Amino acid sequence: MSNNLINITLPDGSVREYEKGTTGLQIALSISEGLARNVLAAKVNGEVWDAIRPINNDAEVALLTWNDKDGKSTFWHSSAHLLAEALEALYPGVKFGIGPSIETGFYYDVDFGDKQIDGTELETIEKKMVELARQKNEYIRKDISKSDAIAYFEEKGDEYKLDLIDRLEDGTITFYEQGNFVDLCRGPHIPNTGFIKAVKLLNVAGAYWKGDEKNKMLTRIYGVSFPKAKELTEYLKMLEEAKKRDHRKLGRELELFTFSEKVGMGLPLWLPKGTLLRERLVSFLKKAQDKSGYQQVVTPHIGHKALYETSGHYEKYGKDSFQPIATPHEGEEFLLKPMNCPHHCEIYKHKPRSYKDLPIRYAEFGTVYRYEQSGELHGLTRVRGFTQDDAHIFCRPDQVKEEFIKVIDLVLYVFKALGFDDYTAQISLRDPENKEKYIGGDDAWNKAEAAIVEAAEEKGLDTVTELGEAAFYGPKLDFMVKDALGRSWQLGTIQVDYQLPDRFQLEYVGSDNQKHRPVMIHRAPFGSLERFVAVLIEHCAGNFPLWLSPEQINILPISEKFIEYANTIHQLLDENDISGSIDNRDEKIGRKIRDSEVKKVPFMLIVGEKEEAEGKVSVRKHGEGDLGSFTPEEFVKYFKNIISESLSK
Repeated sequence: MSNNLINITLPDGSVREYEKGTTGLQIALSISEGLARNVLAAKVNGEVWDAIRPINNDAEVALLTWNDKDGKSTFWHSSAHLLAEALEALYPGVKFGIGPSIETGFYYDVDFGDKQIDGTELETIEKKMVELARQKNEYIRKDISKSDAIAYFEEKGDEYKLDLIDRLEDGTITFYEQGNFVDLCRGPHIPNTGFIKAVKLLNVAGAYWKGDEKNKMLTRIYGVSFPKAKELTEYLKMLEEAKKRDHRKLGRELELFTFSEKVGMGLPLWLPKGTLLRERLVSFLKKAQDKSGYQQVVTPHIGHKALYETSGHYEKYGKDSFQPIATPHEGEEFLLKPMNCPHHCEIYKHKPRSYKDLPIRYAEFGTVYRYEQSGELHGLTRVRGFTQDDAHIFCRPDQVKEEFIKVIDLVLYVFKALGFDDYTAQISLRDPENKEKYIGGDDAWNKAEAAIVEAAEEKGLDTVTELGEAAFYGPKLDFMVKDALGRSWQLGTIQVDYQLPDRFQLEYVGSDNQKHRPVMIHRAPFGSLERFVAVLIEHCAGNFPLWLSPEQINILPISEKFIEYANTIHQLLDENDISGSIDNRDEKIGRKIRDSEVKKVPFMLIVGEKEEAEGKVSVRKHGEGDLGSFTPEEFVKYFKNIISESLSK
């Protein structure tokens, strides 16, 4: 092979020869013009590159389009740069923080100086972005020395970029230029701005520079963009539906939870109906856990600081968490519990263990506390106090894979019962290039990662692998679930941990009569009850599965003459664990039915003269209408059959 040729291995395993310096875009063109028109970036040996960046050595190359996660991310990152170019054109002298892509779209943190941006300007900025996009300016990558980078942004007076440059090594710094805009950026970017056909700036928020409340508050502009106008139209329709399903709105309307400034930001208060929903979720999972050999435990809401120093949580998260609680005893400090696992380690350790005792499975619905920045709090999805459906399995190394598979089965059972049938399992591994972020040696990490990969393969899960997404003490399997609107949520996690047993010096006596370290598996099918409930509300738009609904029936007397009969029906249903209420207001039956529909009560039982005389109830189903007359006993049987079928699918 000529010294001027390189081998390019494509995802299908085929190998093609190209000249040195060829680009991902040229490779795409050699395959088909249609592919070349859609290529946004290229993955070269696992790293995402610009599609127009030269490749000078043999490489594995995957061409990325809008249909690829990394392709979308590159597209949205480039759109953030387009936003910055538009802002600089409209507001000369503006300064820029960071402008990354996010899960859906992008944002840029901006210092507008004395000018106040309140959102009314977004349409003007959008028009400027579209105007600039039509120029089809290339995103040009340039290597630059640290001194030249500093000089450039000193001349612009941009202290934010100078702050970022200060932490970079000389020889690793790149600028990107498109049109009249230059930014400090490592990329990658799409070939040119012409790919961006549709833009919508969504909202304006405040964000402290580097997330530190001591720093200046910048203006964060969120946006989304698409390669086709039709896709933006569809996305905006989805956003409208998402507003209707917003768990904060429905949680208020359905009287599930509330917040109080006096109690504290990010600390939810569960109302009676919401508490009943929580208790049903807890009861559902406890029953499943009992069948799987879990033992329930309870641990305190606080722990000695030394406990979390031993576990490593204080070193990793202490500065960003609630600060230690000092007691009257000198030098004694406690922390609000940020994790349940250290407590469970101490429960395991309270007596000697034999290999015959393992596996031991401890489960707890334990409330933990983490200090989230006020700007990051969001309804129930991001709170400061939340309850994890936590469990920790202590097992022998030869039991790890079997136990891991059993946990996968439990997670999938939960998803099935609650209607989450579209999910991907994300294998989250350590970043091999940045091992200092993690505790423990290579041997333990390699064993843990292999167990997760093998278990996922045996279960036939649809998986993706993400480097650098592991917990600091071990790899994990995260379940990424799509809701009814196609949005992806991380629900359910399983983690293999060789580190905490070592830190807490946990032991068991093996069949060889020697002491050994157990392996620890962390798992939480819900993740947290708060976040899970939020996602569930939005997934089913508040129309919960019948077994979970906090108000399953509403008895509607036609007039006050039939309240006594309604009470008799209510008592019978209550004895059969069917929960609900009687609407005894002095309102017409039509109004009562409408109000029950708004509250999303699954069944309305109407009682009047005919029903009382026949010893029956007229049944209406939410969203479907009249089902006819039932005796109370017939309705109980019908009701329980629905629940039985939904939980046994």
